[in-house]
Amino acid sequence: MALYVDSADRSAVEPLLATGLFTGVTTNPSLLARAGKTQEDLPAVFAWATAAGAQQVFMQTLGTTTTEIVTCGRRIRDLGPQAVVKIPASREGLAAARVLTDENVPILVTAVHHATQALLAQAAGAQFIAPYVGRMTDRGREGVAQTVLMQRLLSGASTRVLAASLRSGDDVAALAAAGVPDFALSAPLCEALLSDDLTIAAAAEFEAIGASWS
Repeated sequence: MALYVDSADRSAVEPLLATGLFTGVTTNPSLLARAGKTQEDLPAVFAWATAAGAQQVFMQTLGTTTTEIVTCGRRIRDLGPQAVVKIPASREGLAAARVLTDENVPILVTAVHHATQALLAQAAGAQFIAPYVGRMTDRGREGVAQTVLMQRLLSGASTRVLAASLRSGDDVAALAAAGVPDFALSAPLCEALLSDDLTIAAAAEFEAIGASWS
C-alpha cells in the first residue's frame, strides 16, 4: 500500500512527508493553479518534493494531440527517476501512454470515470490508473463501487489502482478493505486522518493520568 499527498502546496506537503507515512506527491494542473504555480514550475516542485523525501512525484501532461502529450511526457520523465507521468484517459492520452510505456516511462492514466477505462489503461501498459472517486459520485456514478470494480478487473495485473478525488476517511477505508492498494489524498484529508478526535481525547486522558503520578 502507498499513500500520496495530492497537492502542489509546499507548505502543506513537506510536513506530511516528514511523518514518513507518505510515499510521494501527486499533482495536476488544477493543484498547481491552486498553489499559484503553472506547468513551468514543475521542475521546482519536483526538486523540493524529492528533497523532502518523496519517492515518486506524479506530474501531469498538457496537450491536445498524441504528439503533444508524448513530448510533454518525455520532458516530465527527464526531470528524474522519481518522476511519474500522468496522462488523462482520453483517446489521444491513451495512445500517448502506449508510446511512452514502450519507452519504459512510468505512466499513470488519470481522470478515470468508468471501469472500462481501467482496461484501456492496462492495454496501454500503464503502471497506475487514478479513478476520480468523488467526482464519479458527483456525476451520478457510484464512485466507490466503480473503483472496487476496477480493482477486481485489474486483480493480478501490473496496473495498480491509485484512488483519487477522495472526500472522506470512510471512503478510503472501504476501498482499502476491497483491495485498492494506493491512495492520493488531499492535504486536508491527510491531516484529518492523522487527527482523529477520539484518539486525541484518549491520548490526553492517558497523559493526564501520567501527570498525576509525578
